[in-house]
Amino acid sequence: MAQRDLYRNRDFIPDFDAIMAETEARSRRFARTARVECNVGYGDTPRQSFDLVFPPDPAPGAPLHMFIHGGYWRAGSKDAHTLVAAPVVAAGGIAALVSYDLMPEARLADIVGQVRSAARHLVGMAPEIGADPARFTVSGHSAGAHLASLLAAEAPGDVGPVALPELRGMLLVSGIYDLSGIPGSFLKDEARMSGEEAQAWSPLRANHRRGPLRIITRGEEETAPFQDQAVALNALLDLDAQPTELRCELGLNHLSIVYELADPGAPLGRRLLDLVASP
Repeated sequence: MAQRDLYRNRDFIPDFDAIMAETEARSRRFARTARVECNVGYGDTPRQSFDLVFPPDPAPGAPLHMFIHGGYWRAGSKDAHTLVAAPVVAAGGIAALVSYDLMPEARLADIVGQVRSAARHLVGMAPEIGADPARFTVSGHSAGAHLASLLAAEAPGDVGPVALPELRGMLLVSGIYDLSGIPGSFLKDEARMSGEEAQAWSPLRANHRRGPLRIITRGEEETAPFQDQAVALNALLDLDAQPTELRCELGLNHLSIVYELADPGAPLGRRLLDLVASP
């Protein structure tokens, strides 16, 4: 029997399509209950935009949080992840759900640059939306966690000084931090990531800036790359005496973990709420 591709999560999650559909359905339901400002542009293409989700009665100087969706850099949307704003809003924060151009039309360097640009744009507009730019935090899921990690790191692919936002903390969920296995994976025809790109933009090869707390987690039922790379990134940061928190979410897979992230009453959702609410 042929060996299964450990990056192809569909092969390991029997109800893959049902979870994806339910995630989108929950996002639509949550969006109907919240004040949402859609498609705030930060760049030149339609996907270079974010949706803002506000708490019912935001206090002046509210915390500001940015979430980056996954999809292996070649799929996914902010609209399908509005549910993740629930713990942010419960903390009195303003959530920004970010989208970006996709591979293979966009290259990975472009996507990294777009997400960094989105973060800078968001921090710059914080005062006009009633947020405190000094209380800026970030989270991401899967490829979104990879991109989030590079908001506080200089990768081998960076040329010259990098303008990175000031972050209070980040929550990295089910991320990919060593991209070397991606070019030869099932994604080779969908993302067309080159070996050079994988080397240039792997967080495990990056120089991580001091300052923000990095909370690194994954689901107990995820495949080996997601388990091993979470541990490896935490070890890299720990070796540099940087503040980290390594977690494992019991009983969850690569998709069901998003439900828990979006639930203020679940352990992972509570951790996001606490991160956002920290003074």
